[in-house]
Amino acid sequence: MVEHPSLRFLGAAGTVTGSRFLVEWQGRRVLVDCGIYQGEREWRRRNWEPFPVPPSSIDVVLLTHCHLDHSGWLPRLVREGFTGPICTTEGTAALTEIVLRDSARLNERDAEQAREGGWSRHDPPLPLYTVADAELAIRQLRAVPTGVPVDVTEGARATFVPAGHVLGAASILLEVGQEVPVLFSGDLGRDRHPVLRRRGTPPSAVTVVVESTYGDRAHTDPERPHEAFADAIRRTVARGGSVLVPAFAVDRTELVLHALDAMRRHGTIPRVPVFVDSPMALAALEVYRRPTLRHELRDDVADPLVDLTDVHAARTPEESMALNAPHLPCIIVSASGMASGGRVVHHLRHLLPDRRNTVVLTGYQAAGTRGRALLDGAREVKIHGRYVPVRAEVVADEEFSVHADADEVLGWLRELDESPEAVYVVHGEPSAAAALAERVRDELGWTAVVPRLGERVVLPARRSPGAAVAEDAPQPARVQV
Repeated sequence: MVEHPSLRFLGAAGTVTGSRFLVEWQGRRVLVDCGIYQGEREWRRRNWEPFPVPPSSIDVVLLTHCHLDHSGWLPRLVREGFTGPICTTEGTAALTEIVLRDSARLNERDAEQAREGGWSRHDPPLPLYTVADAELAIRQLRAVPTGVPVDVTEGARATFVPAGHVLGAASILLEVGQEVPVLFSGDLGRDRHPVLRRRGTPPSAVTVVVESTYGDRAHTDPERPHEAFADAIRRTVARGGSVLVPAFAVDRTELVLHALDAMRRHGTIPRVPVFVDSPMALAALEVYRRPTLRHELRDDVADPLVDLTDVHAARTPEESMALNAPHLPCIIVSASGMASGGRVVHHLRHLLPDRRNTVVLTGYQAAGTRGRALLDGAREVKIHGRYVPVRAEVVADEEFSVHADADEVLGWLRELDESPEAVYVVHGEPSAAAALAERVRDELGWTAVVPRLGERVVLPARRSPGAAVAEDAPQPARVQV
């Protein structure tokens, strides 16, 4: 019998980023996700704080998916002493390599530009981590199979179940001693993803940790998908401007190009050049095309992206800089999706002051990001230490979101075979988390709690402790560390 395993909420509590959940028992520690904080300065400052426990004391990290708010602090964790395996799915391992390398390059570049531009309060400004740190973290990634229990450390096993959010995304059932199960939803996908198959059925657990990004809202399914986007393109081209689309390099850029291709084939937008200004997105596309990952794609998706011969790739810095002043109307798709970093920031600085141009936001914008400021109608935004006037049109197209809405999250919870003892609602802004927790209480009749940052809770055992495992139950696989 395992005595008093506990769960600590080290991130994604009170905010929608920085997912980090620590399970501890008898000197063992398993960390589920290791994301960076994004958005408001109050949260971003936490990226620089020491980890609450010595990273060297953590046995293993389990990673739900590749996005920075779930994976982006891994290089720092490794830099501060973590040497264990980072277990995840094949798709997530491949995409996380791309994400961490790009994040490290941006950290180094932003620090250098801050030094040259003199807009940092630190002297000298330093990156959160370096490319070398990212490479060390990448070496510790371990791809594990989905759908079967995997021994991840002594006395614990994990089962990864497809979450349908982005390629490789998974919910994770962590079982301590086969007696204490806790299920982490990770980021859940929509019931109908444009490219990926629907998420898997969640395994039951006594304790459930569920995301609430869209915990207070419902998606709409319009008769004419992306019509607001198409209309914005038509208006912008008619006045001689260009359309800038901030989009996450992983999954979102693929979906934007998929939609643009459909619009052009149906004749709803004029044929103007489309530029993908994100080497990271182009690299991610190749992962989506891997034969070993084809089973994650929907049967009716022959290719998750438009043929690249019809799209221009801006691979070099020089090609990217040329897009700051387009000579003819065009569409520029560039990372990051919340305009918090990357090449899109330079395009915003040059394109926002011109009334002919349009910025199309394609998904959730966390509080404190430039994307959120634009969404909220800011008349100017701060870029590289200077305020830039916002004269360009700003349009939001939330149809690209691949986050489950409140109804879909509740639907996922309803698929559990047994009622959990407690549901902890995380990874959402306070209003969204509170709204989802209230619905769990009212509609499912379960205990639902929005935990505080740093809070520790005891993880209870199964209702029938010591029950024998069925002879035909899947046997745990072994991770080669």
